[in-house]
Amino acid sequence: MGNAARGINVRLIPGILPITNFARAQEFAKKCGAFVPQEMIKRFEGLDSDPEARQLMAAMVAAEQIAALQREGVEDFHFYTLNRAELTYAICRMVGVSATPLA
Repeated sequence: MGNAARGINVRLIPGILPITNFARAQEFAKKCGAFVPQEMIKRFEGLDSDPEARQLMAAMVAAEQIAALQREGVEDFHFYTLNRAELTYAICRMVGVSATPLA
């Protein structure tokens, strides 16, 4: 069911927040009453002590989420960079968006 059918008549832009701290993401999900899929838990398992691999996984997961949303017709995204512009830049490149990194 589309937004209009639900009575939503404003444009919705999904926010993308790459998971750079998986434990914090799990805590946040729990506080919201949401759950983290087991597949996601397995993907981040063991990466706590490997920040480079964790950042690569964060980029890959965010790019996959964007691709899935694009298949549903979403065209615009808001990125929460949290002072990690290089990660957002990499994600944009992964999904084929040309972006100029900030200096």
